Amino acid sequence: MPGVLTQVIVDAANVVGSVPDGWWRDRRRATERLRDGLVPYAEEGLPGCPGPVEVVLVVEGAARGVAPVAGVRVEAAPGGGDDLIAELAARAAADGAPCVVVTADRELRGRVAAYGARCVGPRTVRPAS
Repeated sequence: MPGVLTQVIVDAANVVGSVPDGWWRDRRRATERLRDGLVPYAEEGLPGCPGPVEVVLVVEGAARGVAPVAGVRVEAAPGGGDDLIAELAARAAADGAPCVVVTADRELRGRVAAYGARCVGPRTVRPAS
């Protein structure tokens, strides 16, 4: 569908937690670093998903309040992030927008696949150092 951007939904807690770099000392700052690292993907896209794309970072817990930046929309989950991610994937499907979810959470992958979302792992947006 021309004009409809692929929505790339990033499970912030899962992606931040995928690299043991001390993120647990300051979850909010770790999430801000992830957010900033996602900016180039808005224009460039992901492997197998050319840009531009709409990047949505779903945050929860201590990361609530992380502000959006140009290229990355931030959605704060009122509870756990998985329910909001599934809701966003369902909304994308209803709107006819392609959707990619970035997470390693197997249960969440199953939930969003039911809406036609493609899933990729955290290393897609946060390569191992």
